[in-house]
Amino acid sequence: MARHDHRSSRRRGRGPVLGVAAAVVLAGGAGWWGYQAWSDDGPDKDPEIVAATAQLQKFLDAWAAGKSADAGALSDSPENAESLLTSVMTNLKPTKTVLAAGEGKKNDKGDVAVPYTAKLSIPAVGVFRYDSEATVVRKADAWTVVFDSPTIHPRLKPGQTLALKAVAERAAVLDTNGDDLQAASLRGSVDEQGKGAFGLEARYDKQLRGGTGATSEIVVADRQSGQAQASLTKSTAKPGKPVRTTIDPKVQTAAAEALDGLKVNAALVAVAPSTGNILAVSNRPAGGLNRALAGKYPPGSTFKVVTAAALLKAGLKPTDVVKCPKFAHVDGQKFENQNQFTLPAGSTFRDSFAKSCNTMFVENRGKVGGSALHDAAEAFGIGGVWDVGYTTYDGSVPVNTSDNDLAASTIGQARVQASPMVMASIAATVKEGTFKQPVLVPEAVKKKHEAAARLDPAVVGSLREMMRATVTYGAGQALTGLPGEPHAKTGTAEFGEEKPPRTHAWMIGYQGDSDLAWCVMLEDGGSGGADAGPVAAKFLKSLGGAGAN
Repeated sequence: MARHDHRSSRRRGRGPVLGVAAAVVLAGGAGWWGYQAWSDDGPDKDPEIVAATAQLQKFLDAWAAGKSADAGALSDSPENAESLLTSVMTNLKPTKTVLAAGEGKKNDKGDVAVPYTAKLSIPAVGVFRYDSEATVVRKADAWTVVFDSPTIHPRLKPGQTLALKAVAERAAVLDTNGDDLQAASLRGSVDEQGKGAFGLEARYDKQLRGGTGATSEIVVADRQSGQAQASLTKSTAKPGKPVRTTIDPKVQTAAAEALDGLKVNAALVAVAPSTGNILAVSNRPAGGLNRALAGKYPPGSTFKVVTAAALLKAGLKPTDVVKCPKFAHVDGQKFENQNQFTLPAGSTFRDSFAKSCNTMFVENRGKVGGSALHDAAEAFGIGGVWDVGYTTYDGSVPVNTSDNDLAASTIGQARVQASPMVMASIAATVKEGTFKQPVLVPEAVKKKHEAAARLDPAVVGSLREMMRATVTYGAGQALTGLPGEPHAKTGTAEFGEEKPPRTHAWMIGYQGDSDLAWCVMLEDGGSGGADAGPVAAKFLKSLGGAGAN
Protein backbone atom coordinates (compact mmCIF):
# COMPACT_ATOMS: atom_id res chain seq x y z
CA MET A 1 0.00 0.00 0.00
CA ALA A 2 1.25 3.49 -0.81
CA ARG A 3 2.36 5.63 2.15
CA HIS A 4 0.63 8.88 2.85
CA ASP A 5 1.37 12.11 4.60
CA HIS A 6 -0.78 13.56 7.34
CA ARG A 7 -0.67 16.14 10.07
CA SER A 8 -0.43 14.57 13.50
CA SER A 9 -2.47 17.34 15.12
CA ARG A 10 -5.56 16.58 13.02
CA ARG A 11 -8.24 14.07 13.73
CA ARG A 12 -9.34 11.79 10.91
CA GLY A 13 -12.73 12.88 9.58
CA ARG A 14 -15.82 10.75 9.85
CA GLY A 15 -16.97 11.36 6.28
CA PRO A 16 -18.99 14.12 4.65
CA VAL A 17 -21.56 15.97 6.68
CA LEU A 18 -24.79 15.92 4.73
CA GLY A 19 -27.27 17.36 7.20
CA VAL A 20 -28.40 20.95 7.14
CA ALA A 21 -29.65 23.20 9.93
CA ALA A 22 -33.43 23.30 10.35
CA ALA A 23 -35.86 25.04 12.69
CA VAL A 24 -38.11 22.47 14.32
CA VAL A 25 -41.19 23.25 16.45
CA LEU A 26 -42.72 20.37 18.38
CA ALA A 27 -46.34 19.74 17.36
CA GLY A 28 -49.06 20.27 19.95
CA GLY A 29 -47.83 23.69 21.14
CA ALA A 30 -44.85 22.41 23.12
CA GLY A 31 -43.00 25.61 22.34
CA TRP A 32 -40.62 25.18 25.26
CA TRP A 33 -38.48 23.05 22.92
CA GLY A 34 -37.53 26.25 21.07
CA TYR A 35 -35.33 26.06 17.96
CA GLN A 36 -32.51 23.60 17.51
CA ALA A 37 -29.88 23.00 14.80
CA TRP A 38 -30.05 19.49 13.40
CA SER A 39 -27.53 17.55 11.28
CA ASP A 40 -26.36 14.00 10.68
CA ASP A 41 -23.92 14.49 13.54
CA GLY A 42 -26.58 15.29 16.11
CA PRO A 43 -28.93 18.08 17.19
CA ASP A 44 -26.27 20.37 18.65
CA LYS A 45 -24.08 20.86 15.57
CA ASP A 46 -23.23 24.46 14.70
CA PRO A 47 -25.15 25.27 11.49
CA GLU A 48 -22.27 27.39 10.20
CA ILE A 49 -19.88 24.44 10.48
CA VAL A 50 -22.43 22.29 8.68
CA ALA A 51 -22.77 24.82 5.86
CA ALA A 52 -19.01 25.34 5.54
CA THR A 53 -18.41 21.59 5.44
CA ALA A 54 -21.08 21.15 2.80
CA GLN A 55 -19.37 23.80 0.67
CA LEU A 56 -16.03 22.03 0.94
CA GLN A 57 -17.67 18.72 0.00
CA LYS A 58 -19.03 20.36 -3.17
CA PHE A 59 -15.49 21.46 -3.96
CA LEU A 60 -14.17 17.94 -3.31
CA ASP A 61 -16.92 16.31 -5.39
CA ALA A 62 -16.13 18.54 -8.38
CA TRP A 63 -12.43 17.77 -7.99
CA ALA A 64 -13.12 13.99 -7.84
CA ALA A 65 -15.29 14.22 -10.96
CA GLY A 66 -12.47 15.89 -12.87
CA LYS A 67 -14.37 19.18 -13.09
CA SER A 68 -11.52 21.46 -12.12
CA ALA A 69 -13.24 24.64 -13.28
CA ASP A 70 -16.34 23.88 -11.22
CA ALA A 71 -14.20 23.22 -8.17
CA GLY A 72 -12.26 26.42 -8.73
CA ALA A 73 -15.49 28.43 -8.90
CA LEU A 74 -16.22 27.38 -5.32
CA SER A 75 -12.92 28.85 -4.12
CA ASP A 76 -11.48 32.32 -3.61
CA SER A 77 -8.93 31.77 -6.39
CA PRO A 78 -10.77 30.09 -9.30
CA GLU A 79 -8.00 30.22 -11.92
CA ASN A 80 -5.24 29.02 -9.60
CA ALA A 81 -7.41 26.22 -8.24
CA GLU A 82 -8.45 25.07 -11.70
CA SER A 83 -4.85 25.13 -12.93
CA LEU A 84 -3.40 23.10 -10.05
CA LEU A 85 -6.23 20.58 -9.94
CA THR A 86 -5.95 20.03 -13.69
CA SER A 87 -2.20 19.51 -13.34
CA VAL A 88 -2.55 17.00 -10.50
CA MET A 89 -5.28 14.94 -12.15
CA THR A 90 -3.55 14.95 -15.53
CA ASN A 91 -0.27 13.81 -13.99
CA LEU A 92 -1.66 11.12 -11.68
CA LYS A 93 -4.48 9.86 -13.95
CA PRO A 94 -6.42 8.17 -11.13
CA THR A 95 -9.02 5.62 -12.15
CA LYS A 96 -11.05 6.40 -9.04
CA THR A 97 -11.00 9.37 -6.67
CA VAL A 98 -12.76 9.48 -3.30
CA LEU A 99 -12.60 12.74 -1.31
CA ALA A 100 -14.50 12.98 1.96
CA ALA A 101 -14.79 15.98 4.27
CA GLY A 102 -14.49 15.35 7.99
CA GLU A 103 -15.54 17.27 11.11
CA GLY A 104 -14.89 21.00 10.87
CA LYS A 105 -13.83 23.36 13.62
CA LYS A 106 -14.53 27.11 13.85
CA ASN A 107 -11.82 29.53 14.95
CA ASP A 108 -12.14 32.90 16.70
CA LYS A 109 -12.60 34.70 13.37
CA GLY A 110 -15.57 32.55 12.47
CA ASP A 111 -13.65 30.69 9.72
CA VAL A 112 -14.06 26.91 9.61
CA ALA A 113 -11.11 24.52 9.22
CA VAL A 114 -12.33 21.25 7.69
CA PRO A 115 -10.09 18.19 7.42
CA TYR A 116 -10.61 15.79 4.55
CA THR A 117 -9.37 12.38 3.46
CA ALA A 118 -8.22 11.68 -0.09
CA LYS A 119 -8.03 8.21 -1.67
CA LEU A 120 -6.87 8.00 -5.29
CA SER A 121 -6.60 4.68 -7.16
CA ILE A 122 -3.60 4.91 -9.47
CA PRO A 123 -2.67 1.76 -11.46
CA ALA A 124 1.08 2.35 -11.37
CA VAL A 125 1.01 3.05 -7.63
CA GLY A 126 -2.01 1.49 -5.95
CA VAL A 127 -4.22 3.42 -3.53
CA PHE A 128 -2.69 6.77 -2.64
CA ARG A 129 -4.25 7.93 0.63
CA TYR A 130 -3.56 11.08 2.59
CA ASP A 131 -5.17 13.59 4.94
CA SER A 132 -5.32 17.31 4.34
CA GLU A 133 -7.29 20.34 5.45
CA ALA A 134 -9.07 23.30 3.90
CA THR A 135 -10.26 26.56 5.38
CA VAL A 136 -13.74 27.77 4.47
CA VAL A 137 -14.66 31.42 5.07
CA ARG A 138 -17.90 33.32 4.91
CA LYS A 139 -18.02 36.09 2.32
CA ALA A 140 -21.15 38.06 1.43
CA ASP A 141 -23.46 35.52 2.99
CA ALA A 142 -21.78 32.65 1.13
CA TRP A 143 -19.13 30.13 2.16
CA THR A 144 -15.97 29.99 0.05
CA VAL A 145 -13.04 27.55 0.07
CA VAL A 146 -9.73 29.35 0.69
CA PHE A 147 -7.41 27.97 -1.94
CA ASP A 148 -3.64 27.59 -1.81
CA SER A 149 -1.27 24.77 -2.80
CA PRO A 150 -1.42 22.91 0.57
CA THR A 151 -5.18 22.70 0.15
CA ILE A 152 -4.56 19.97 -2.45
CA HIS A 153 -1.80 18.23 -0.48
CA PRO A 154 -0.11 19.42 2.75
CA ARG A 155 3.37 18.95 1.23
CA LEU A 156 2.72 21.19 -1.76
CA LYS A 157 4.15 24.68 -2.02
CA PRO A 158 3.36 27.38 -4.59
CA GLY A 159 4.80 26.43 -7.97
CA GLN A 160 4.64 22.71 -7.22
CA THR A 161 2.34 19.86 -8.26
CA LEU A 162 1.92 16.11 -7.76
CA ALA A 163 3.30 13.80 -10.43
CA LEU A 164 4.29 10.21 -11.19
CA LYS A 165 7.89 9.13 -11.40
CA ALA A 166 8.61 5.75 -13.00
CA VAL A 167 10.96 3.75 -10.79
CA ALA A 168 10.77 0.18 -12.07
CA GLU A 169 11.41 0.61 -15.78
CA ARG A 170 9.26 -1.37 -18.20
CA ALA A 171 11.40 -3.90 -20.02
CA ALA A 172 11.54 -4.01 -23.81
CA VAL A 173 10.29 -6.45 -26.45
CA LEU A 174 13.37 -7.53 -28.38
CA ASP A 175 14.20 -9.02 -31.75
CA THR A 176 16.52 -11.97 -32.21
CA ASN A 177 19.57 -9.67 -32.04
CA GLY A 178 18.55 -8.26 -28.66
CA ASP A 179 17.50 -4.86 -30.05
CA ASP A 180 14.11 -3.19 -29.62
CA LEU A 181 11.57 -4.94 -31.84
CA GLN A 182 10.67 -2.77 -34.83
CA ALA A 183 7.38 -4.44 -35.73
CA ALA A 184 4.52 -2.24 -34.56
CA SER A 185 1.68 -4.65 -35.34
CA LEU A 186 3.39 -7.41 -33.40
CA ARG A 187 5.01 -5.49 -30.56
CA GLY A 188 1.82 -3.55 -29.80
CA SER A 189 1.67 -0.57 -27.46
CA VAL A 190 1.07 0.57 -23.89
CA ASP A 191 -1.70 2.84 -22.67
CA GLU A 192 -1.40 6.10 -20.73
CA GLN A 193 -1.13 4.13 -17.49
CA GLY A 194 1.88 2.22 -18.81
CA LYS A 195 -0.08 -1.02 -19.23
CA GLY A 196 0.16 -3.14 -22.36
CA ALA A 197 -2.78 -2.35 -24.67
CA PHE A 198 -2.35 -4.95 -27.43
CA GLY A 199 0.22 -7.18 -29.07
CA LEU A 200 3.19 -8.61 -27.21
CA GLU A 201 3.12 -5.60 -24.87
CA ALA A 202 -0.30 -6.79 -23.66
CA ARG A 203 0.34 -10.54 -23.66
CA TYR A 204 3.53 -10.19 -21.62
CA ASP A 205 2.50 -7.10 -19.66
CA LYS A 206 3.20 -8.61 -16.24
CA GLN A 207 6.67 -9.80 -17.26
CA LEU A 208 7.56 -6.51 -18.89
CA ARG A 209 6.29 -4.42 -15.99
CA GLY A 210 8.17 -6.44 -13.40
CA GLY A 211 7.18 -7.85 -10.03
CA THR A 212 3.95 -7.04 -8.27
CA GLY A 213 3.77 -3.69 -6.55
CA ALA A 214 3.95 -0.05 -7.45
CA THR A 215 6.02 0.61 -10.54
CA SER A 216 5.97 4.38 -10.01
CA GLU A 217 6.26 6.80 -7.11
CA ILE A 218 4.14 9.87 -6.44
CA VAL A 219 6.36 12.89 -6.06
CA VAL A 220 6.14 16.58 -5.38
CA ALA A 221 7.42 18.15 -8.59
CA ASP A 222 8.29 21.63 -9.81
CA ARG A 223 5.62 22.69 -12.31
CA GLN A 224 8.03 24.45 -14.59
CA SER A 225 10.90 21.97 -14.82
CA GLY A 226 9.07 18.77 -13.86
CA GLN A 227 11.95 18.00 -11.49
CA ALA A 228 10.96 15.82 -8.52
CA GLN A 229 11.38 17.59 -5.18
CA ALA A 230 10.26 14.88 -2.74
CA SER A 231 8.76 11.36 -2.85
CA LEU A 232 5.41 10.78 -1.19
CA THR A 233 5.25 7.01 -1.85
CA LYS A 234 7.77 4.22 -2.31
CA SER A 235 7.96 1.77 -5.19
CA THR A 236 8.18 -1.93 -4.34
CA ALA A 237 8.24 -3.42 -7.83
CA LYS A 238 11.14 -5.33 -9.32
CA PRO A 239 12.38 -4.35 -12.79
CA GLY A 240 10.62 -5.95 -15.74
CA LYS A 241 12.15 -8.77 -17.75
CA PRO A 242 12.56 -8.36 -21.53
CA VAL A 243 10.65 -10.53 -23.99
CA ARG A 244 12.95 -11.88 -26.68
CA THR A 245 11.41 -12.90 -30.00
CA THR A 246 12.74 -14.75 -33.04
CA ILE A 247 12.10 -11.80 -35.37
CA ASP A 248 15.01 -11.10 -37.72
CA PRO A 249 15.18 -7.30 -38.18
CA LYS A 250 16.42 -7.60 -41.76
CA VAL A 251 13.56 -9.88 -42.79
CA GLN A 252 11.06 -7.83 -40.79
CA THR A 253 12.08 -4.63 -42.55
CA ALA A 254 11.68 -6.30 -45.94
CA ALA A 255 8.22 -7.58 -44.97
CA ALA A 256 7.07 -4.13 -43.83
CA GLU A 257 8.39 -2.51 -47.01
CA ALA A 258 6.60 -5.10 -49.14
CA LEU A 259 3.21 -4.14 -47.68
CA ASP A 260 3.88 -0.41 -47.76
CA GLY A 261 1.56 1.42 -50.12
CA LEU A 262 -1.09 -1.31 -50.39
CA LYS A 263 -4.69 -0.15 -50.27
CA VAL A 264 -6.12 -3.41 -48.86
CA ASN A 265 -5.65 -5.21 -45.57
CA ALA A 266 -2.70 -7.54 -45.85
CA ALA A 267 -0.31 -9.80 -44.00
CA LEU A 268 3.15 -11.23 -44.58
CA VAL A 269 4.78 -13.95 -42.47
CA ALA A 270 8.26 -15.42 -42.85
CA VAL A 271 9.66 -18.46 -41.04
CA ALA A 272 12.93 -20.39 -40.92
CA PRO A 273 12.16 -23.93 -42.18
CA SER A 274 15.05 -25.51 -40.26
CA THR A 275 13.77 -24.37 -36.86
CA GLY A 276 10.25 -23.02 -37.29
CA ASN A 277 11.41 -19.65 -35.92
CA ILE A 278 9.16 -16.84 -37.09
CA LEU A 279 11.41 -14.27 -38.78
CA ALA A 280 8.89 -11.59 -39.74
CA VAL A 281 5.28 -10.67 -39.00
CA SER A 282 3.82 -7.70 -40.80
CA ASN A 283 0.20 -6.55 -40.90
CA ARG A 284 -1.58 -3.79 -42.71
CA PRO A 285 -2.98 -1.99 -40.86
CA ALA A 286 -1.26 -2.42 -37.52
CA GLY A 287 -3.41 -2.85 -34.42
CA GLY A 288 -6.50 -4.93 -33.81
CA LEU A 289 -6.48 -8.46 -35.19
CA ASN A 290 -3.02 -9.78 -35.98
CA ARG A 291 -4.23 -11.31 -39.24
CA ALA A 292 -0.77 -12.69 -40.03
CA LEU A 293 -0.82 -15.03 -37.03
CA ALA A 294 -4.46 -15.30 -36.01
CA GLY A 295 -6.44 -14.51 -39.14
CA LYS A 296 -8.88 -17.21 -40.28
CA TYR A 297 -9.28 -17.46 -44.04
CA PRO A 298 -9.92 -19.96 -46.84
CA PRO A 299 -6.44 -20.50 -48.33
CA GLY A 300 -7.63 -21.25 -51.85
CA SER A 301 -5.19 -22.85 -54.23
CA THR A 302 -2.19 -22.46 -51.91
CA PHE A 303 -3.77 -25.44 -50.12
CA LYS A 304 -3.13 -27.50 -53.28
CA VAL A 305 0.30 -28.19 -51.79
CA VAL A 306 -1.46 -30.35 -49.20
CA THR A 307 -3.84 -31.85 -51.76
CA ALA A 308 -0.90 -32.59 -54.05
CA ALA A 309 0.86 -34.35 -51.16
CA ALA A 310 -2.22 -36.57 -50.73
CA LEU A 311 -2.42 -37.26 -54.47
CA LEU A 312 1.28 -38.10 -54.64
CA LYS A 313 0.90 -40.46 -51.70
CA ALA A 314 -2.03 -42.07 -53.54
CA GLY A 315 0.28 -42.82 -56.49
CA LEU A 316 -0.11 -39.90 -58.87
CA LYS A 317 3.24 -38.73 -60.31
CA PRO A 318 4.19 -35.20 -61.45
CA THR A 319 4.71 -36.49 -65.00
CA ASP A 320 1.36 -38.29 -65.21
CA VAL A 321 -0.93 -36.91 -67.92
CA VAL A 322 -4.16 -35.45 -66.50
CA LYS A 323 -7.09 -33.46 -67.85
CA CYS A 324 -7.72 -29.78 -67.09
CA PRO A 325 -11.17 -29.01 -68.55
CA LYS A 326 -12.97 -25.67 -68.40
CA PHE A 327 -15.57 -27.00 -65.93
CA ALA A 328 -15.99 -29.82 -63.44
CA HIS A 329 -19.45 -30.77 -62.12
CA VAL A 330 -20.13 -32.40 -58.76
CA ASP A 331 -23.72 -33.14 -57.76
CA GLY A 332 -25.04 -30.04 -59.51
CA GLN A 333 -22.19 -27.77 -58.38
CA LYS A 334 -19.98 -26.28 -61.08
CA PHE A 335 -16.26 -25.70 -60.53
CA GLU A 336 -14.13 -23.73 -62.95
CA ASN A 337 -10.65 -22.31 -63.34
CA GLN A 338 -9.82 -18.63 -63.06
CA ASN A 339 -11.05 -16.97 -66.26
CA GLN A 340 -12.23 -20.46 -67.30
CA PHE A 341 -8.85 -21.41 -68.74
CA THR A 342 -8.04 -24.94 -69.90
CA LEU A 343 -4.80 -26.81 -70.48
CA PRO A 344 -4.09 -28.68 -73.73
CA ALA A 345 -4.19 -32.42 -74.10
CA GLY A 346 -1.08 -34.12 -72.80
CA SER A 347 -0.66 -31.74 -69.87
CA THR A 348 0.77 -33.27 -66.72
CA PHE A 349 0.00 -33.17 -63.03
CA ARG A 350 3.00 -30.81 -62.70
CA ASP A 351 1.46 -28.48 -65.27
CA SER A 352 -1.90 -28.42 -63.51
CA PHE A 353 -0.23 -27.66 -60.19
CA ALA A 354 2.02 -24.94 -61.62
CA LYS A 355 -0.80 -23.23 -63.51
CA SER A 356 -3.31 -23.88 -60.68
CA CYS A 357 -5.96 -25.89 -62.53
CA ASN A 358 -8.92 -26.26 -60.17
CA THR A 359 -10.84 -28.70 -62.34
CA MET A 360 -7.97 -31.20 -62.42
CA PHE A 361 -7.88 -31.35 -58.61
CA VAL A 362 -11.68 -31.62 -58.38
CA GLU A 363 -11.78 -34.39 -61.01
CA ASN A 364 -9.16 -36.38 -59.05
CA ARG A 365 -10.85 -35.98 -55.67
CA GLY A 366 -11.64 -39.68 -55.50
CA LYS A 367 -7.96 -40.40 -54.86
CA VAL A 368 -8.05 -38.37 -51.64
CA GLY A 369 -11.49 -39.32 -50.33
CA GLY A 370 -12.39 -40.32 -46.81
CA SER A 371 -9.85 -38.96 -44.34
CA ALA A 372 -6.93 -38.84 -46.82
CA LEU A 373 -6.94 -35.04 -47.20
CA HIS A 374 -7.32 -34.55 -43.44
CA ASP A 375 -4.47 -37.00 -42.81
CA ALA A 376 -2.21 -35.24 -45.32
CA ALA A 377 -2.85 -31.95 -43.53
CA GLU A 378 -1.72 -33.52 -40.27
CA ALA A 379 1.72 -34.11 -41.79
CA PHE A 380 1.93 -30.31 -42.12
CA GLY A 381 1.00 -29.86 -38.43
CA ILE A 382 -2.58 -28.79 -39.14
CA GLY A 383 -5.09 -30.08 -36.63
CA GLY A 384 -2.95 -29.60 -33.54
CA VAL A 385 -2.54 -26.74 -31.10
CA TRP A 386 0.61 -24.74 -31.75
CA ASP A 387 2.40 -23.30 -28.73
CA VAL A 388 4.00 -20.31 -30.44
CA GLY A 389 4.23 -17.84 -27.58
CA TYR A 390 1.44 -15.71 -29.00
CA THR A 391 -2.22 -16.02 -29.97
CA THR A 392 -2.50 -17.89 -33.28
CA TYR A 393 -4.99 -19.67 -35.49
CA ASP A 394 -3.51 -23.07 -36.36
CA GLY A 395 -5.74 -24.14 -39.23
CA SER A 396 -8.52 -26.65 -39.75
CA VAL A 397 -9.05 -29.37 -42.38
CA PRO A 398 -12.12 -31.37 -41.27
CA VAL A 399 -12.83 -34.87 -42.57
CA ASN A 400 -15.14 -34.45 -45.55
CA THR A 401 -18.87 -35.03 -45.10
CA SER A 402 -19.97 -35.07 -48.76
CA ASP A 403 -18.63 -35.29 -52.28
CA ASN A 404 -19.19 -31.56 -52.78
CA ASP A 405 -17.36 -30.84 -49.53
CA LEU A 406 -14.44 -32.97 -50.70
CA ALA A 407 -14.34 -31.33 -54.13
CA ALA A 408 -14.22 -27.81 -52.69
CA SER A 409 -11.68 -28.83 -50.04
CA THR A 410 -9.18 -30.04 -52.65
CA ILE A 411 -8.82 -26.43 -53.81
CA GLY A 412 -8.74 -24.86 -50.34
CA GLN A 413 -12.40 -23.86 -50.10
CA ALA A 414 -15.41 -25.29 -48.20
CA ARG A 415 -14.47 -25.71 -44.53
CA VAL A 416 -10.69 -25.53 -45.00
CA GLN A 417 -9.36 -22.59 -42.96
CA ALA A 418 -5.86 -21.30 -42.30
CA SER A 419 -3.88 -18.27 -41.17
CA PRO A 420 -1.00 -16.79 -43.16
CA MET A 421 1.33 -18.28 -40.53
CA VAL A 422 -0.05 -21.77 -41.24
CA MET A 423 0.43 -21.33 -44.97
CA ALA A 424 4.00 -20.08 -44.51
CA SER A 425 4.60 -23.19 -42.39
CA ILE A 426 3.27 -25.40 -45.20
CA ALA A 427 5.90 -23.96 -47.54
CA ALA A 428 8.54 -24.36 -44.82
CA THR A 429 7.58 -28.02 -44.36
CA VAL A 430 8.17 -28.69 -48.05
CA LYS A 431 11.55 -26.97 -47.84
CA GLU A 432 12.64 -28.82 -44.67
CA GLY A 433 10.97 -32.11 -45.48
CA THR A 434 9.28 -32.28 -42.10
CA PHE A 435 7.03 -30.08 -39.99
CA LYS A 436 8.75 -27.76 -37.51
CA GLN A 437 6.21 -25.88 -35.40
CA PRO A 438 6.52 -22.10 -35.77
CA VAL A 439 7.87 -20.30 -32.68
CA LEU A 440 7.84 -16.59 -31.86
CA VAL A 441 8.81 -16.33 -28.17
CA PRO A 442 10.99 -19.38 -27.42
CA GLU A 443 11.15 -18.95 -23.65
CA ALA A 444 7.34 -19.01 -23.45
CA VAL A 445 6.91 -22.24 -25.43
CA LYS A 446 6.31 -25.19 -23.12
CA LYS A 447 5.67 -27.92 -25.68
CA LYS A 448 5.89 -27.75 -29.46
CA HIS A 449 3.29 -29.56 -31.50
CA GLU A 450 4.57 -32.71 -33.22
CA ALA A 451 2.96 -33.68 -36.52
CA ALA A 452 0.83 -36.82 -36.33
CA ALA A 453 2.28 -38.04 -39.65
CA ARG A 454 5.40 -37.55 -41.72
CA LEU A 455 5.79 -36.83 -45.40
CA ASP A 456 7.44 -39.50 -47.55
CA PRO A 457 10.77 -38.21 -48.96
CA ALA A 458 9.60 -39.00 -52.49
CA VAL A 459 6.48 -36.90 -51.93
CA VAL A 460 8.61 -34.03 -50.63
CA GLY A 461 10.86 -34.21 -53.67
CA SER A 462 7.90 -34.03 -56.06
CA LEU A 463 6.36 -31.10 -54.17
CA ARG A 464 9.62 -29.19 -54.43
CA GLU A 465 9.78 -29.88 -58.15
CA MET A 466 6.22 -28.66 -58.72
CA MET A 467 6.62 -25.54 -56.56
CA ARG A 468 9.68 -24.59 -58.56
CA ALA A 469 7.72 -25.14 -61.79
CA THR A 470 5.09 -22.70 -60.52
CA VAL A 471 7.77 -19.99 -60.67
CA THR A 472 9.54 -21.00 -63.87
CA TYR A 473 6.48 -21.36 -66.08
CA GLY A 474 3.33 -21.31 -63.95
CA ALA A 475 1.13 -18.83 -62.05
CA GLY A 476 4.05 -17.65 -59.92
CA GLN A 477 5.93 -15.98 -62.74
CA ALA A 478 6.10 -12.71 -60.75
CA LEU A 479 9.12 -14.37 -59.08
CA THR A 480 10.76 -15.56 -62.30
CA GLY A 481 14.35 -14.41 -62.56
CA LEU A 482 14.73 -13.49 -58.90
CA PRO A 483 17.85 -14.81 -57.20
CA GLY A 484 17.58 -17.35 -54.40
CA GLU A 485 15.76 -20.03 -56.45
CA PRO A 486 12.26 -19.23 -55.19
CA HIS A 487 9.63 -21.99 -55.07
CA ALA A 488 5.97 -20.97 -54.79
CA LYS A 489 2.26 -21.69 -55.01
CA THR A 490 -0.41 -19.11 -55.79
CA GLY A 491 -3.97 -18.97 -54.49
CA THR A 492 -7.16 -17.04 -55.21
CA ALA A 493 -9.68 -17.86 -52.48
CA GLU A 494 -13.36 -17.06 -52.87
CA PHE A 495 -15.36 -15.75 -49.91
CA GLY A 496 -18.76 -14.27 -49.20
CA GLU A 497 -22.04 -14.60 -51.10
CA GLU A 498 -21.59 -11.99 -53.83
CA LYS A 499 -21.80 -12.88 -57.53
CA PRO A 500 -19.17 -12.90 -58.85
CA PRO A 501 -17.45 -13.78 -55.56
CA ARG A 502 -14.84 -11.59 -53.94
CA THR A 503 -11.42 -13.13 -53.44
CA HIS A 504 -8.41 -13.13 -51.15
CA ALA A 505 -5.05 -13.19 -52.95
CA TRP A 506 -2.37 -15.58 -51.67
CA MET A 507 1.16 -16.65 -52.48
CA ILE A 508 3.35 -18.96 -50.43
CA GLY A 509 6.89 -20.07 -51.07
CA TYR A 510 10.43 -20.68 -49.95
CA GLN A 511 13.94 -19.91 -51.11
CA GLY A 512 15.90 -22.84 -52.45
CA ASP A 513 19.28 -21.46 -51.38
CA SER A 514 18.46 -20.07 -47.91
CA ASP A 515 16.54 -20.80 -44.71
CA LEU A 516 13.43 -18.80 -45.56
CA ALA A 517 9.78 -19.60 -46.23
CA TRP A 518 6.99 -17.06 -46.46
CA CYS A 519 3.34 -16.26 -47.10
CA VAL A 520 1.68 -13.16 -48.55
CA MET A 521 -2.08 -12.64 -48.14
CA LEU A 522 -4.11 -9.71 -49.45
CA GLU A 523 -7.56 -9.56 -47.90
CA ASP A 524 -10.18 -9.02 -50.61
CA GLY A 525 -7.13 -8.40 -52.75
CA GLY A 526 -7.80 -10.05 -56.11
CA SER A 527 -5.66 -12.78 -57.66
CA GLY A 528 -2.77 -14.76 -56.21
CA GLY A 529 -0.48 -14.54 -59.22
CA ALA A 530 -1.38 -11.03 -60.38
CA ASP A 531 -1.74 -9.30 -56.99
CA ALA A 532 -0.02 -11.29 -54.24
CA GLY A 533 2.84 -12.26 -56.57
CA PRO A 534 4.26 -8.73 -57.00
CA VAL A 535 4.15 -8.19 -53.21
CA ALA A 536 6.13 -11.40 -52.70
CA ALA A 537 8.58 -10.29 -55.37
CA LYS A 538 9.03 -6.93 -53.63
CA PHE A 539 9.69 -8.74 -50.36
CA LEU A 540 12.36 -11.00 -51.87
CA LYS A 541 13.97 -8.12 -53.76
CA SER A 542 14.20 -6.14 -50.50
CA LEU A 543 16.13 -9.04 -49.03
CA GLY A 544 18.49 -8.95 -52.00
CA GLY A 545 17.71 -12.55 -52.78
CA ALA A 546 19.78 -13.68 -49.82
CA GLY A 547 16.90 -14.59 -47.50
CA ALA A 548 17.54 -15.29 -43.84
CA ASN A 549 20.96 -16.08 -42.47
